[in-house]
Amino acid sequence: MNRRIGAAFAAVVLSCATIGSGPALAQEKSAVRDGLTLPAGSVRILLVRPGITVGEQSTGGMFEPNADWTEQARRQVATALSIAQTKLGNEIVTVEEPIGPAAERLADYRALFSVVAESVVVYKFFPGNRLPSKKRQGVFDWTLGPGVKNIPGAEGADYALFITTEDQYGSTGRKVAQIFAAFAGVGITSGVHKGFAGLVDLKTGDLVWLNADLQMGGDVRTPEGATRRVDQLLEDFPGKPVTLAAKTAE
Repeated sequence: MNRRIGAAFAAVVLSCATIGSGPALAQEKSAVRDGLTLPAGSVRILLVRPGITVGEQSTGGMFEPNADWTEQARRQVATALSIAQTKLGNEIVTVEEPIGPAAERLADYRALFSVVAESVVVYKFFPGNRLPSKKRQGVFDWTLGPGVKNIPGAEGADYALFITTEDQYGSTGRKVAQIFAAFAGVGITSGVHKGFAGLVDLKTGDLVWLNADLQMGGDVRTPEGATRRVDQLLEDFPGKPVTLAAKTAE
């Protein structure tokens, strides 16, 4: 590799490192509203269709959605969730995906849940990064607002279970850049696999439980990977524990 090519590639590597840099990723974390318990058969939970996005991470770290991969993941995760919901210890209800204004309202709350979940990760789960209003020990006080009770299917339900996942599989160029960056002593990520599962009180709009993982496992495009992902998302659920992997192995 001559000097000019080497210098050019070094510039690309440093650019990739800048795009993929940031605070160290938090390990899996969960938080629950103090005193929340969900005894078996005590509540009705609306399972909102998960927000799932799958694509490729370019050499420069840009996300390029892949419609085929996303559709594969939606089917596999839906199947895994259909098993999981029988193991949550309470009545789980689902509704057909709405159309028109109702669909827009639901999409808005899916997006809002993701934003709130990201905020919890940044301002609660990262040490020393808490907002002044969020520093009280043992207090988990985040909300989507009371309007969430108007989403389709919420009538008659006590809680809504929101789930979002995002998977960015590193392209060949990204993986090569990661290798060269390592030789240069610069760390960049190749691939992003994050997911959030949260329980929202439909009476108040408060987020009462959240499981967040920025380094999730399982290829959601496959049955095994989707099962593993759902297991991780619903780990520490405030009620009957979920053990999908054990169920599959029987």
